[in-house]
Amino acid sequence: MPTTSASAADLAFVVRTVAQTAVDNEAAFGDLDAVAGDGDFGYSLARGFEIVLADWDGFDQSVPSDFLRQVALVISKRVGGTSGPLWGTAFLRASAAVRERPEVGAADAVAMLRAAAEGIKARGKSDLGDKTLLDALIPMTDALEARVSADDGPAAGGSELAALAAATARKAADGTTPMQARRGRQSYTGERSIGSPDPGAVAVAVMAERVAAEWDARG
Repeated sequence: MPTTSASAADLAFVVRTVAQTAVDNEAAFGDLDAVAGDGDFGYSLARGFEIVLADWDGFDQSVPSDFLRQVALVISKRVGGTSGPLWGTAFLRASAAVRERPEVGAADAVAMLRAAAEGIKARGKSDLGDKTLLDALIPMTDALEARVSADDGPAAGGSELAALAAATARKAADGTTPMQARRGRQSYTGERSIGSPDPGAVAVAVMAERVAAEWDARG
């Protein structure tokens, strides 16, 4: 079995943290979705990521693209509703973005997030401003890309990038509150979707915040 590289270990930490956050916030995400949706977002996400955690030791984490593809297949098969295809596509596109790369760095992380966002756009026929998880994911990716590609100053470390991702995603998720949903189940409720943040965008923010909070303390 190949030895897991430091960067592959970082990727595994992020994916596992995302999965655990989805499970731990099942009720909170569901309650938020119930405001203007059908309330099953938290349940669907938690059930799929429970399987990811249960199957964790069986994943080959040494090759980033293979690892992400395995996770994508689990999510696609086990997450119900509209979330399964979207989140499964996100992980699958992220996998393709780093195909044949034995290790991944900060620029690869941006590429994976960008590919995930583009996959969600295509699968969900949605874009920035439609009040979906893209309204947190895209600004977060933009902020990371700007920092990673900055020519001035020292290169950003993982802890700094995680903190930037969390802060940007939270601000963007909060910014969906006055929007009217134009895609997804919440769009069916029209103006009733105004006044509460998008559950998917909030999920992205909560996941990013947990990654940032636990980055330096991870084993």
